[in-house]
Amino acid sequence: MTDVLHSETTHVARPPFTASERLAAHLQQMSVDLIDLHVQGKQAHWNVVGLNFRDLHLALDEVVDAAREFSDTVAERMRAIYITPDGRSTTVAAQTSLPQFPAGEVNTADTVDLITGAIYATTGTARRIHDEVDAEDPTTADILHTIIERLEQLAWMIDAENRVAGRSLPRPLHG
Repeated sequence: MTDVLHSETTHVARPPFTASERLAAHLQQMSVDLIDLHVQGKQAHWNVVGLNFRDLHLALDEVVDAAREFSDTVAERMRAIYITPDGRSTTVAAQTSLPQFPAGEVNTADTVDLITGAIYATTGTARRIHDEVDAEDPTTADILHTIIERLEQLAWMIDAENRVAGRSLPRPLHG
């Protein structure tokens, strides 16, 4: 009987595309930021208190779900182009570009600002790496488009909680 795990035959795949080290580093950063956004969203979800608690509590679930789904999409894309993602907690803590979310209870208004900042830090990574990713792999750039679109939508919806019409920055453009 042949031992399948230790066969004499070496499997050799010849994919038409494999990632460069630069693309790997960009996607690793995107993965780390999405994982951290997911974790920060849960931290906020569990510890937010104050006015409009329930609405924000539920909105944070949307952030968590989007970040978790996108982190999986990015990691699976990484594997498809022969990059090994590293989502270990020590790696995420060392490599994240998101500001740290505080421990303990956080007021709803502060949570809005903190989670909006974390979302914008994540989309900032996607925007920063986009052109170099697109130049090497337009398929992966399409994933970044989806991430940017959804997370910026969530940031706008959550940030609106603290805005004052006509007096908050950024002010909407009128066209």
